[in-house]
Order: sequence, then C-alpha cells, then structure tokens
Amino acid sequence: MGNRQPEKSHRTVKGLWLLALAIVSAIAIVQELRKPPEKRTWHGKIADLLPYDLRKPTIERFREASWNPDGPILSSKAWGFGWTPNFGAIKKLFGA
Repeated sequence: MGNRQPEKSHRTVKGLWLLALAIVSAIAIVQELRKPPEKRTWHGKIADLLPYDLRKPTIERFREASWNPDGPILSSKAWGFGWTPNFGAIKKLFGA
C-alpha cells in the first residue's frame, strides 16, 4: 500500500495552526474584555507583537492596509491576525 505519512503530517500541521489561531483569538478577546467597555477597541497587539483587528471589516480598512503608498511595507491586517503586504508602499519603493 502507499505511504500515509505525508497525509498524517499535513493533518498535524493543520491542527497546530488551528490550535494557534484559537489561542491567539482567546488572548485577544480576553485582552479586550479586561478593559472597561468604553475603552474596548477590538483591535491592537498581543504582547506588543502580533496585531489583531476583530472589528467588522470595511472596504476602507482593506484599502488602507493593502494600498497605502505612504504606509509601511507590511501593515496590520484589516481583519484578523497578523500582517498584510502593502502593495502601494512596495510599488513606491521600487519606483514602478
């Protein structure tokens, strides 16, 4: 029969990613819920490192994150966790 190891390895990696996503989601939610209700923004950074934005996504935030020639090359995602490439800044960097 065939070697089943790659399939098992793929499931393990997928499971680890899902676990990591669940952990950072829980941390972000707890971080927001610990603030007084009027101070909750539902976006920020976990441990001053990993950006998150749990607000309802908008076209304007997607545009600002992915096409802002004056912004950083990597910007916080418009929704979710982590960073997204800022194609406007990349284009400006290479003068295209």
